[in-house]
Order: sequence, then structure tokens, then C-alpha cells
Amino acid sequence: MKNLLRSTTFLAIFACWLWSTAFVGVKIGLQYQTPFQFAGIRFFISGILIFIYFGKPLKFFRELKRHWKFVLLLAVVQIFTQYALFYSGLNLVPSSLGAMIIGSSPLFIALVAHFTFHNDKMTPLKTASILIGVTGIAIITLGRSKVKMKGELELLGIGLLLLNNLVSGYSNVMVSKYSKGVSPIVLSATSLSVGGFMLFLISIPIEGIQPGPFPPAYFYALTWLSFLSAAAITIWNTLLQRPGVKVSLLNVWKFLIPVSGAILSWIIISNEHPDLFSIVGMSFIALALLMLNYANRRRLKALRKEMAANK
Repeated sequence: MKNLLRSTTFLAIFACWLWSTAFVGVKIGLQYQTPFQFAGIRFFISGILIFIYFGKPLKFFRELKRHWKFVLLLAVVQIFTQYALFYSGLNLVPSSLGAMIIGSSPLFIALVAHFTFHNDKMTPLKTASILIGVTGIAIITLGRSKVKMKGELELLGIGLLLLNNLVSGYSNVMVSKYSKGVSPIVLSATSLSVGGFMLFLISIPIEGIQPGPFPPAYFYALTWLSFLSAAAITIWNTLLQRPGVKVSLLNVWKFLIPVSGAILSWIIISNEHPDLFSIVGMSFIALALLMLNYANRRRLKALRKEMAANK
């Protein structure tokens, strides 16, 4: 049982489930606060939560001192730049179109990994599984709401969201390739708190300050979002640092996020219910994940044969 709970597959699914619960919390929070400011506060608190959980301030700061340049760069890329592009782009396009573009991020991450790692290339099976997953995302999104362009700036919004996907891929590569020797807890705590603080600072001239007062629902949402960001990003950074974990294959699990989000909506929101488009789209995603699992098994089998031959 312990081995199962520590396995890459289980932890990847758990992290994606955590991220899928963010939709409701963000929706509540943005009723009372602007996007950059709410995200900044959320991520700053997430970083502080991880720091408190670590519980060894001297060890934390010693490690941070050795790797501060990389950690600062990751904070700028993974949190500040990525979420600045995300919220800016999402504000300029229809929500359904934005969901489709963000849902296609595993494809962009796989492309970045393809040109970065010699052992993480786009194979026909991997490409097919990712494209099938993207098709599933499109079916679910288009079935829930039609794409209606909002105005002249939608092309800019599309560009920002596509750039967000590429930045997401680069941040995954950064952690996988360059973070060896850095604790994922130190990495996550610092990047979240620094990136969140930067988002908050930039929100002041752009959005002003919303001092409140805020209702209890706002604080409930902020608490949950802060916790899930702390847990999910720390888990993800841990998985990216594991030997043998491929960036492209790990990120295919993110196709589960809209599936889990839709199921949670059916359970929590009274006027939400399953429909044909959602079922078909989820079937496509299930097929993509089965292909991913098959690709992983083939890779491990080939790796064992290679190790046996070298003995």
C-alpha cells in the first residue's frame, strides 16, 4: 500500500485532482478580488505553508543560499510569468476557447521536452495519445459552451495563452533538468512565495488594492486554494525530479483535470449534469491515458532489457 501511495502514477493523479478542485475556489475568490491580486496572495500563502511544514528554518535557508539564483529564476518563470500570461490571456478570449487552449498544454509541454531532452522525443504512440487527449478536451469544452469571440483583442489573448503553455513546458523542463540537489520543498516554497509576492506587486498599479471587507466564503476559498497549490506544486516538482520520469509522459496526466473538474461540478452544483459531449470527451481522454500507460510499460520493458544486456 505504501508503495502505491508513493508511486508516480498515484501522486500524479492526486496532484491533478487537487488542481481540478481549484475552479470553484477561483470562481468564488474573483467575485471579491482582482485576478493578479488574488493569485498573488494565494501563492504567497502557499509558499509560507510549505515553509512551515518543512519546519527547519536554518536548513531551509542554507539550501536556499546555495541555489538562490535558480530558485529565483523558477519563481519568475513558473509562478509570475506563467500566471500573468494565464490571467491576461483568459481575460481576452471566450472562457470555452481559453479552456481548450489551456487543456492542450500537455501537447506543448511534450514539444518543449522533445527539443530539450535526447531521451524524451515525440514517438508516434506518444503523439497519438496526446492528440486524442486534446480532442477529448475540445469535445468537452465545445459541448459545454459554444466559442463566441469577444472582440478585436481575442487574437492577442490566444497568443498569450499559447505562450503560457510554452512557459509551462519550460518550467517543467527547468525542474526536471536543472534542479538536481535542490529539495522540492525548498524549491516550491520559495518559488510560490516569491512569485506570489511579485504578482501582488504588479497588481497594485494595474488593478489597485481591494482592502475588503471579505465574506467568510472568500477566506474559505483562499484557504483551500493556498493548500492545494502548496500540495500539488510540491508533489509535481518532486515527480519531475525523480530519475526516469519523462516530462512529456508525466504531463499527459493533466488531461484528468477537466474530467475531474466536470465530475465535481456535477456533484456540487445543482444545475450541472452529465451530457453526451462530456461522456464522449471523457472517453477520448480515457483512451489517451490507456495509451500513455501502454507507452510507459513498453519503455520500462525496453529499459529492463537494456539493463539485462549490459550486465
